[in-house]
Amino acid sequence: MTQQYRITLLPGDGIGPEIMAIAVRVLETIGEKFDLKFEFQEALIGGSAIDATGEPLPAATLETCKQSDAVLLAAIGGYKWDSLPRHLRPETGLLGLRSGLQLFANLRPATILPQLIDASTLKREVVEGVDIMVVRELTGGIYFGQPRGVFTTETGEKRGVNTMAYTESEIDRIGRVAFETAQKRSKRLCSVDKANVLEVSQFWRDRMIALSAEYPDVELSHLYVDNAAMQMVRAPKQFDTIVTSNLFGDILSDAAAMLTGSIGMLPSASLGASNPGVYEPVHGSAPDIAGQDKANPLAQVLSAAMMLRYSFNQSEAATYIEQAVLKVLDQGYRTGDIFSEGKTLVGCQAIGDAIVAAL
Repeated sequence: MTQQYRITLLPGDGIGPEIMAIAVRVLETIGEKFDLKFEFQEALIGGSAIDATGEPLPAATLETCKQSDAVLLAAIGGYKWDSLPRHLRPETGLLGLRSGLQLFANLRPATILPQLIDASTLKREVVEGVDIMVVRELTGGIYFGQPRGVFTTETGEKRGVNTMAYTESEIDRIGRVAFETAQKRSKRLCSVDKANVLEVSQFWRDRMIALSAEYPDVELSHLYVDNAAMQMVRAPKQFDTIVTSNLFGDILSDAAAMLTGSIGMLPSASLGASNPGVYEPVHGSAPDIAGQDKANPLAQVLSAAMMLRYSFNQSEAATYIEQAVLKVLDQGYRTGDIFSEGKTLVGCQAIGDAIVAAL
């Protein structure tokens, strides 16, 4: 019996439309093989939405997403909109989407593919075998805390303020996602904070310790964020599952991404309790190469695979896509960001063609 799913596509800005087109072709192909029917609907977000409507997240876009089974996002932002007021910038639309859909858990895998070990800037012996899952809290912390803004003090001096704040329930719900994720992996969870300086981080650590009693099969450890960053480039294989706050997770997940050789290779999932999940590449919109057929669509394709696995419970189809990506890499095809001597340099369309052919 055919399974049907409604997917909202948010191509966004820069290379977004190019890599989204490849992901749609892959999904259509996998749908034919596994008797899955996808209903795609496209909506505006980010800079493209600003140009068309004057705001980075139109109400119609958020409503369309809420009526979907899942959301596939490409990339947002670009130099064109950098000078706009904060509330009108493309990134505000992304924050609004996460908040509007109550997506509090961001899963960012960083796995070293055997074909790309030498693309990493670190030595082979350091990165070979790395397989890390960063679980980042997504709707709290300093990105959403109040008060925030730039204010004028009584002396006439301007003062910028952002507030890092977490409630017990916010910490507990991301903690449970992290513990349950660790249970499905190697049963090791490292909680990253700055408890030696920040009261909110001490509170975070206290809650993680309390939660650990519910998961006796998971080994819980703790690191300060500065040490965690150092350890990630010194000995990344010590990590399996990492849980951390919004700000720290933003930074550490990008650092973990570069262990793999290119941020263009990594997908992510943003999940909530009930609303549709949002799946997107970790990388940005790369406006400097937009429209030049130079973009790497593999993270977008792998994000689509994560969508199949986490939102639709179609693990076999997801694995099929992931294996097709590995096959294309085995064949030696590389976009510019992961190219090395002896491989075949291709563009976005050509590597998309190769994935479809592999499927």
